[in-house]
Amino acid sequence: MAKRAVIREKRRQQRTRQRLIFVIVVIVAALAVVGLLVLPNFTPVGEVVSITPRPHPDAQGTAIGDPNAPVRIDVFEDFQCPACRTFTENYEPLIVSNSVSAGRVYYVFRHWPFIGPESLQAANASMCANAQGRFWDYHDILFQNQTGENVGAFADRRLVAFAENLGLNMSDFNACFRSNEYQAEIQSDYSEGSQLGVGGTPAVFVNGVQLSPGFIPSYDQIVEAIDSVIGVTPTAP
Repeated sequence: MAKRAVIREKRRQQRTRQRLIFVIVVIVAALAVVGLLVLPNFTPVGEVVSITPRPHPDAQGTAIGDPNAPVRIDVFEDFQCPACRTFTENYEPLIVSNSVSAGRVYYVFRHWPFIGPESLQAANASMCANAQGRFWDYHDILFQNQTGENVGAFADRRLVAFAENLGLNMSDFNACFRSNEYQAEIQSDYSEGSQLGVGGTPAVFVNGVQLSPGFIPSYDQIVEAIDSVIGVTPTAP
């Protein structure tokens, strides 16, 4: 009898240990899930550089200007691309003020997110801003806050913070952003760019012809291409 009692006690202790291990595993798993759900909301966003909205004449979605203008400029860009930021800050305003506003150019931004996951998420967020008629403001705040490639500048929490900074409807933005609602449109831009021979950004096309493939065209080159389409004779020096 004593031997049987010892065996029963050992079995009871073993079952107790097994139940305890199971409970511990469940608790650890639950804490991990809570951490994944809660901690990102408390991750510091970091400084967000605000923008002063600038004019975007006749903005319609990701395009500005008159769609019936004689010249169409398509620019394929990645929001993480430093050269795209240079183009946006230095050339784009000149094209808009001198050619788009004059009715000569229809200017279209095209997505070509190739640098990494943050590029794709930034494109996704910009299209959710576009759904609220604010693509160009979101486009500007992205480039203003660009700090490098895949370094967290466009982490999801920061992309949401940019939308908050612009005063977007956050319920609509968040639902759109979480669902990746515009993935097909972004992929369509990327596929078309690839078919056209885009190999890097910014890639600038004037009426379907790429300027300086592999390099950023100068503003003078862009003006010359516009003038050649319209038939303007260059002024002699």
